[in-house]
Amino acid sequence: MLTGLGMLESPRWRAGQLWVADWTAGLIRAIDAFGKYRIVVEHQSLPMCFDFLPGSPAEEGLVLTSSSHKALLRLSADGTLSRYADLSALSPYGPNDIVIDGRGNAYVNNVNFDFAAGPPAGDPAPGFVALVNNGGVRIVADDLAFPNGMAVTADNSTLIVAESYRHRLTAFDIGADGSLSNRRVWADVGGHSPDGICLDRDGATWYADVGDACCVRVCQGGEVLDRVQLDRGAFACMLGGDDRSTLFVVAAHWPGPQRLLDHTEWDGTVLAVAAPAPGAGWPGADSPGG
Repeated sequence: MLTGLGMLESPRWRAGQLWVADWTAGLIRAIDAFGKYRIVVEHQSLPMCFDFLPGSPAEEGLVLTSSSHKALLRLSADGTLSRYADLSALSPYGPNDIVIDGRGNAYVNNVNFDFAAGPPAGDPAPGFVALVNNGGVRIVADDLAFPNGMAVTADNSTLIVAESYRHRLTAFDIGADGSLSNRRVWADVGGHSPDGICLDRDGATWYADVGDACCVRVCQGGEVLDRVQLDRGAFACMLGGDDRSTLFVVAAHWPGPQRLLDHTEWDGTVLAVAAPAPGAGWPGADSPGG
């Protein structure tokens, strides 16, 4: 659909368009079916993931993670960003990924270490998931090894987190108050390091893998159902389109840490592939239940 972009992340389907974050450009773009885009947000942040509040117009419901503000920011109708939740008390490092479920619970994770300095040694792992709801902010899960993509099932009962450094998808039950419990391994993905994820109506999870340049569809337990091989690292994926049966993948060449902010080195690309089952859950579409 598009190429020649930067480091792409956080694809979302909303209002008949694919929305993607270009971290190195500091932009969030909304892309139509013809590959034409408009710039919705300009904000410098690494990371800069986003999702939408349920029942809100697309622009006014957009909430993004901001490492520079150590906060969640919400987009207003006039195009300005305002503070949605202060996360500065949770960690000296910026937040990473976000998913908002059908009840408006915002789950935001944090790797909680300096990525440029390399991974910390030992257990427990420093990563965590925080919950933002009803004006409050609290950590609801810890001991996560580089938490990355997250998704919530359509019934709002289960949160799945990609633990990149433990090479697995980890699941939690979601309580009535948004709290997480009953931690378990949803799928061991072998040598892969899962990044962005999405769910489908067959109960399977798609995960993107940068190092192996692919997107993989697995069922609970880890059996591989489908695989899409790419020519560059896959950072995240999303099931969207009119019937949610198109797998959108954002991919790029990893230029190395020395060229992390060199926008042109990434050659970020947005691809679309027909999927065997439509999307479900959150991140979701405009309708209730995802």
